[in-house]
Amino acid sequence: MAVREYPYSAAIAGVGPDDSVIEVGTGLGILSRALARRARQVLSIEVDAGLVRALKKEELLPANVELRHADALALDWPALVRERAATRVVANLPYAISAPLLRVLLDLRDALRDWSVMIQRDVADRLLAAPGSRSYSSLSVLYQLCATLVRVRDLAPGLFFPVPNVRSTFVRATPRADSPLAAGELARVEAVVRGAFGQRRKTLANALRGAGLADPGAACAAAGIDPRARAESLAPDAFVALARAFAAAPGGHPAPEVHET
Repeated sequence: MAVREYPYSAAIAGVGPDDSVIEVGTGLGILSRALARRARQVLSIEVDAGLVRALKKEELLPANVELRHADALALDWPALVRERAATRVVANLPYAISAPLLRVLLDLRDALRDWSVMIQRDVADRLLAAPGSRSYSSLSVLYQLCATLVRVRDLAPGLFFPVPNVRSTFVRATPRADSPLAAGELARVEAVVRGAFGQRRKTLANALRGAGLADPGAACAAAGIDPRARAESLAPDAFVALARAFAAAPGGHPAPEVHET
């Protein structure tokens, strides 16, 4: 899926002449060219071999754009960011890879100024959802602990070709300078968050017990959280307190992450 026009995406992504940008989803190269006009260099990643061949054959991209045929989820992102001295990521993410790649970007937050993504609107709703809402999820918690999010623009299906059956949203994420997470703490918190949301119809204590976490009642008590509450009622900071309570318990180690349902 390609966007017919990007009237101001490169500008609202904050791209400037000193930036090295990684773009995910070259498509027809419309955004690539807009980024190239503003950035020092652009690495554009496209999984569709036919598009890559056409773009290279017709020489449709400027000289400061490197086009790479690759699956974005298979890349070594930390190495990619280091070798390019990348400062920003701009991406047009199909639904199938949006959640896993959004999670990858969280691990790069100390190396990037920000990342701007075009995603399906329901994924954007999950990122921005407040506790207690139907869209509130593990992704909401992790993102809100790590980044400041701005819903820049909702886009109508008619702006895309071919026209999709869903609406899209452009979201910009900036790493939080005031994140409550300590260095290296995200993985520990994530294990608790995903355990809690893995069986979201159950009480918090039962969901965490089902995820393999020992004595969740005691951890909830230590964190000042009602064990009868459900995951969607907890603010992001509460999950940090809960993860620390598990870690402080004798022999306390978070269970491996589970998939949210």
